[in-house]
Amino acid sequence: MGDLTTQSGSNGFNGEHIKPSRGAFACMINSEIGAVLAVMRRNVRWGVRYVADDDQLEHSLIHSLKELRKQIFSWQHQWQNVDPVVYLQPFLDVIQSDETGAPITGVALSSIYKILTLDVLDLDTVNVGDAMHLIVDAVTSCRFEVTDPASEEVVLMKILQVLLSCMKSKATTRLSNKHVCMIANTCFRIVHQASSKGELLQRIARHTMHELVRCIFSHLPSISSTEHEMADGSSLSASGVVGTQNGNHMLGSTQLENGNVGMSYDCPSSIGDASSPPIVKSATEMDTSMIGESDGKEDAQYGEILMMAPFGIPCMVEIFQFLCSLLNVIENIGFGPKSNPIAYDEDVPLFALGLINSAIELGGPSFSRHPKLLALIQDELFRNLMQFGLSKSPLILSTVCSIVLNLYYHLRTELKVQLEAFFSCVLLKLAQSKHGSSYQQQEVAMEALVDLCRMQTFMAEMYANFDCDITCSNVFEDIANLLSKSAFPVNGPLSAMHILALDGLVFMIKGMAERIGNELPVSDEASTDGEGYEAFWTLKCQNYSDPNSWFPFVRKMKYIKRKLTIGADHFNRDPKKGLEFLQGIHLLPDKLDPESVASFFRYTTGLDKNLIGDFLGNHDEFCVQVLHEFARTFDFHEMNFDSALRVFLGTFRLPGESQKIQRVLEAFAERYYEQSPHIFCNKDAALLLSYSLIMLNTDQHNVQVKKKMTEEDFIRNNRHINGGEDLPREYLSELYHSICENEIQMIPDQGTGFPEMTSSRWINVVHKSKERTPFIACDSRALLDHDMFAILSGPTIAAISVVFDQEEHEDVLQTCVDGFLAIAKISAQYHFGDVLDDLVVSLCKFTTLLTPSSVEEAIVSFGDDARARMATTTVFTIANSYGDYIHSGWRNILDCVLSLHKLGLLPARLASDAADEMESSSDHELCKPATSSLSTSQTAPVATPRKSSSLIGRFSQLLSFDMEEPRLQPTEEQLAAQQHLREIVQKCHIDNIFMESKFLQAESLLQLVGVIILAAGRFSKGSGIMEDEDTAVFCLELLIAITLNNRDRILIIWQNVYKHISDIVQQKAIPCTLVEKAVFGLLKICQRLLPYKENLTDELLKSMQLILKLDARVADAYCEPITQEVMRLVKANATHIRSHLGWRTIISLIFITARHPEASEFGFEALVFIMSEGAHLLPSNYVLCVDAAKEFAESRVGEVDRSISALDMMAGSVVCLVRWSYETKNAVEEEAAMKVSRDIGEMWLRLVQGLRAVCLDQREEVRNHAILTLQRSLAGVDGIHVPNAMWFQCFDLVVFTLMDDLLEIAQGSSSKEYRKMEGTLVLATKLMSKAFLQSLQDLSQQPSFCKLWLGVLNRMERCMKVKLRGKRSEKIHELVPELLKNTLLVMKTTGILMPSDDVGGDSFWQLTWLHVKNIVPSLQSEVFSEQELEQMQAKHKKTAGIPVTDGAVLVPSNETTA
Repeated sequence: MGDLTTQSGSNGFNGEHIKPSRGAFACMINSEIGAVLAVMRRNVRWGVRYVADDDQLEHSLIHSLKELRKQIFSWQHQWQNVDPVVYLQPFLDVIQSDETGAPITGVALSSIYKILTLDVLDLDTVNVGDAMHLIVDAVTSCRFEVTDPASEEVVLMKILQVLLSCMKSKATTRLSNKHVCMIANTCFRIVHQASSKGELLQRIARHTMHELVRCIFSHLPSISSTEHEMADGSSLSASGVVGTQNGNHMLGSTQLENGNVGMSYDCPSSIGDASSPPIVKSATEMDTSMIGESDGKEDAQYGEILMMAPFGIPCMVEIFQFLCSLLNVIENIGFGPKSNPIAYDEDVPLFALGLINSAIELGGPSFSRHPKLLALIQDELFRNLMQFGLSKSPLILSTVCSIVLNLYYHLRTELKVQLEAFFSCVLLKLAQSKHGSSYQQQEVAMEALVDLCRMQTFMAEMYANFDCDITCSNVFEDIANLLSKSAFPVNGPLSAMHILALDGLVFMIKGMAERIGNELPVSDEASTDGEGYEAFWTLKCQNYSDPNSWFPFVRKMKYIKRKLTIGADHFNRDPKKGLEFLQGIHLLPDKLDPESVASFFRYTTGLDKNLIGDFLGNHDEFCVQVLHEFARTFDFHEMNFDSALRVFLGTFRLPGESQKIQRVLEAFAERYYEQSPHIFCNKDAALLLSYSLIMLNTDQHNVQVKKKMTEEDFIRNNRHINGGEDLPREYLSELYHSICENEIQMIPDQGTGFPEMTSSRWINVVHKSKERTPFIACDSRALLDHDMFAILSGPTIAAISVVFDQEEHEDVLQTCVDGFLAIAKISAQYHFGDVLDDLVVSLCKFTTLLTPSSVEEAIVSFGDDARARMATTTVFTIANSYGDYIHSGWRNILDCVLSLHKLGLLPARLASDAADEMESSSDHELCKPATSSLSTSQTAPVATPRKSSSLIGRFSQLLSFDMEEPRLQPTEEQLAAQQHLREIVQKCHIDNIFMESKFLQAESLLQLVGVIILAAGRFSKGSGIMEDEDTAVFCLELLIAITLNNRDRILIIWQNVYKHISDIVQQKAIPCTLVEKAVFGLLKICQRLLPYKENLTDELLKSMQLILKLDARVADAYCEPITQEVMRLVKANATHIRSHLGWRTIISLIFITARHPEASEFGFEALVFIMSEGAHLLPSNYVLCVDAAKEFAESRVGEVDRSISALDMMAGSVVCLVRWSYETKNAVEEEAAMKVSRDIGEMWLRLVQGLRAVCLDQREEVRNHAILTLQRSLAGVDGIHVPNAMWFQCFDLVVFTLMDDLLEIAQGSSSKEYRKMEGTLVLATKLMSKAFLQSLQDLSQQPSFCKLWLGVLNRMERCMKVKLRGKRSEKIHELVPELLKNTLLVMKTTGILMPSDDVGGDSFWQLTWLHVKNIVPSLQSEVFSEQELEQMQAKHKKTAGIPVTDGAVLVPSNETTA
């Protein structure tokens, strides 16, 4: 039945009591009887009657008390089995008697209170329900004589005490709805009357009323669902009134009886004085005024039945409705000349609002289970809250906001439209000063909004339910804009309002940041799916409680809403073009139909209502169709006629032309009649009545109409309109009063705002609430945070930045910092790079590091400015944590880093990279010492060590702030301040930005590298000031560190890095720190990356060609350390260098060091590492290495031993050629093998040519060793297939040329330049002879062999003729014949040299002996005896005409010349 569930034990408002025993309770009753009798004896009236007299009986009150005293000790049962009425009735009679005075009544009330508090009355007690009802009946109808004001107040307080005890008793659930209403009524009347009594009574009465309401509504959660709690639409025994006892009591009347005041407390009607309003009505009054004659009796009977049922929902509805009605009293109250309207204006609503708030706090979500209670909240309560929300009283506004906060928390799913109206019409309106609200109102409204924002899901629910609903205003966006604007101080200092708005903003942002990581995996494209036409007003969500369903739905609706907003703007400018635009963006079909246009008008916010009215009233056929479709979008079921008309006319402005008005009203009448046919007999009646209401509305509310229409006039004007019959007079009367009291708004609000909540507009709100979509309840997941942050981020950053700029208190600054960090976190999570950049730019301005000033001033100002320090820490925290998504913001961050660098506040190893820690401590020396960032030319170079643990480490010495400038030494305070700042900067971990750059996303990394290069270029092209160069050096070091830390993706940034280094190298013509760092940084990059990036090896090595382009002065200054680095690079990475291009760069760098005094040693060491035992010789670098070795062999910079070592390496390299040749034959097909063989031959030829050049060296040891080395190289060619043509080349280019050059040198040079040339000639001659004999077998068959042989003979002949220092050389004269004889014997043995009969002197035989005779005339006989000659000639004759088979070659005459 919807009543309170029976529960045993005490309720939450009743403490635990110890039940008295049977005897103890009897004693207690006895003492109470004695107390009452004792007080009665003190009164003369009762004292006289107390004397026993034969003629006079005792008064019934005294008699009943004495009778009770006789019985109590004789009862044998437990007290629970004794009917409480027996021992309560005598006391209740005293209370109800109008003959007793206040003291007697007070004692009797105390006795009842004592019995109630002993817990004797509980659910197990016999007849406890009747007993409780008797107590309530007696106390609420308490009558007594008022002797003095004090005693009256005591009685009133005791009445309150007893009634509250009744509600707190364990037997409360036995009370009926009627009696609970009586209790509430009585308490409220005492509250009202207490306003003229003492302060104590006022406070106790109000407190009791609060406790009473809390007691009643604390039972609401335990009440079951209310299927039968009320008849549909029926009223209770008092509509809007707390229940009455019966109709024949004087309702709060004050009557004079025998000089005593009798007071009734059963049902208040008029309280206090004649000026008080009629708060409640009796049942009889209600019956005549509120209930129809036909149904009134039945409804009243059903209401009485419900009111007599056990305590439950009916009484709560009555009480809650009564509390709401207290808020209406202000509309009807009249103020006397001495009344205080402001005090009353605050007092009554505050009291009622406080009671309502208590009820909602305890009832909570249970209100939603009971339709009647919920309906009161949705309509009457919220309508009053809307009115009192605009009160000038901050107390009332604050209480209203508390109620709304509770309603939002407990019942938001049932109050979607009401909450939207309250936020828009009250909170958002009051919080803005431009609407005329006072500062106190603004502050209270702002506090309420911020309190709401502190609720975890509030903003997300605002966005999902309102901003993503096409029929609602953008509440979330409005709140966000309000908070951000309110945080801006305009032309004045910061106030509490600004800080409050800031708190709200920061809390929203921090809430989003905390939800990160708890997202729903839904596609980001959900909102833009399907670009075709779709009837947007028909879209529904499948399940509003499932995020997987509603999340994509609301995003889609928000997308549609944005397009609708744009479309509405177009429509407002030009309706025709606007509709065409809407077709273009697929919000209307390609072929317009009336339904779609009507729905666009009906459900789109922001449309110009005048244009809609003109369109709907147009006589065009399509417009008429749209009008009727528009009317069909309304649901007028169960709506009053005037309410329906208000709702209809609230969506557009009624046109001014009569024909248009008629068309519009015809459509309305047709729709209303269609849905409410029981009222009118046809639609014409509805049309006529609607016309009549429009005329009445104009008549009543137009100031130009002086004579107003009366009710009788209105009824008379509407006779016979209902099919010739009259409409009920009561019906028309009700319509008349409704229009008179509440104007129909003929000019609807433009846009989505609610400027003022009139009754007419409230009807629209209530109607809209019935059509609303379900409220979406969000959880703690970050479902819509991405979209919300896109709206919120810009205004929030601006607002927080302004507050941060103007506030001095560190706690507020810290709040701003928390907001900044939260924004950064969200921006990174959702990839809002632009937002993050804006944030960084804004923060960097607060660091003061971008403002140019002297070092001392900057340090002092930075140290004194907490804002600057906090901003700096925040900037670098963001850079370290969310650098992935910073793009253009890197420029500002770098500027801050450079400023800190100039101030000397950075850690000393900022630009180092992780691998530097593992470097050897014995690095090479630099030619130029590194200087500190602010050191001057006066700093002694010796102050900087020439050695450092690593290259980049040495560069980082520049980062330490050097105070050795020619200026005053800093004081201890300055040094302490600087140290403190250095510690702060240390905590920023600026080094991690560059050390951890390998984790940055590619785009962000490119931006970072780009801004560093930009900054470096800015300073390197500057005025030449030491500071500028130092900054450029620092930027370069950062660049190099980043490059080294990003070796795994070097390709992304390499081109930019290389170009920057190239620009530096090519622009600097004199040695300086910048070019030094560029060169060695490049070498370091190559050295570090070559092992990891095979695909980039050639690119890296090619970049080293920059070193070859150095200006001569620069190259000379850094040649030694460059070579050292090259040597290290070669030793570490030789195995990774494969290409000819790469080796050419490396060998070129080694090559140029051969003649450098300091660098040649390291260059040669590198070359030895490559060539020694062919360790790293490759076909791709062979020729390069041979040329470099030749250069070192010829160089006179080093010792002779180095040249000899170089020659040995050259000779040893032949082994590699042999190996490659062998490998090629076994591994490559024939054609390819021939090509490789030719290439190897070319290498060998290049080798011997190089050796030949060294053979002309002025140093004897080198020269002679070179000849021996050449001889070995020629001899070692056996393993190589050298083509015959190449052998001829070898003799022409190497052997013969060498002999010719040596003979020329021997004859023409002085002994000072070339010493001991005799030995050299001997060696060279031997080399020629051995080389000829080595190739003899292969070359003898070639056509050019004769020429070759004659060349050998020619050189031998010249050797015999050479004179050294004018004398003939004995050694040569001994050696040449011997070598010639040996050669001839070999040729004879092999059959190459045979006698010939050829006539003439051009035969091979004849030419040979012709030249031999010039050298050694007698040699022929030694080689060929006469006998041997004859035998050979005889043999030759037998074969007449046949050539000699073994090689008697006839050489043509044109080939006989040497």
